[in-house]
Amino acid sequence: MSRQGTENNLKINIAIDGPAGAGKSTIARMVAKELSYIYVDTGSMYRAVTWYMLKHGILPEFSDEVLRHARNMVIELIPGADGQKVLVNGQDVSPLIRSREVSGIVSQYAQNEGLREHLVALQREMAVRKGVVMDGRDIGTTVLPDAELKIFMTATVQERALRRFKELGDAQGLTLEQLEKDISERDRLDEGREVSPLRCAEDAIVLDTTNMDIPQVVETIVSYCRTHTNS
Repeated sequence: MSRQGTENNLKINIAIDGPAGAGKSTIARMVAKELSYIYVDTGSMYRAVTWYMLKHGILPEFSDEVLRHARNMVIELIPGADGQKVLVNGQDVSPLIRSREVSGIVSQYAQNEGLREHLVALQREMAVRKGVVMDGRDIGTTVLPDAELKIFMTATVQERALRRFKELGDAQGLTLEQLEKDISERDRLDEGREVSPLRCAEDAIVLDTTNMDIPQVVETIVSYCRTHTNS
């Protein structure tokens, strides 16, 4: 067997789940870079769909219309030096999908069972060859239930709000208190939805990052991965 083939056989899929503001995307991207894996930000795919639907005036309750348009969308995740770019039909929408407008309603679109099935199928295709780090809210339970390593990242609502506040700065005129309320509401929606609710997989490692900095979290997850591949 070639050296490349051996390396591919040693690679595993890593599922990182957790609530809004836990820092999953940042951590997953850095873990993937450290391991030379491919990073797949599933949340950005739902945000891209949400942005597109809002732009075209398609409300989440029109589920059939949402699914019809989503099936005709071309969503691309392009890795880059400054992070992953998200393209919708060739347009870079990376900054647009992080708006408060999109954040406030993405959970409602994500409840569309047909849409989730469509996006999950795309995400599973990305993971077939192994060596993928995928983050979201139902990766370990629904999208990649056979992932070799599952991490459930969490932190207190206050800490998650503070991190999001530092990330957004004053750009959107949000207060820390408002972000705490937004994140609490997002938790409620994600945990209560009927289709693929936010929950920790039984075989996941729970990682409370409240008192950890980013390098510590990355180092911890990378060590879990290396322990698994060396066992």
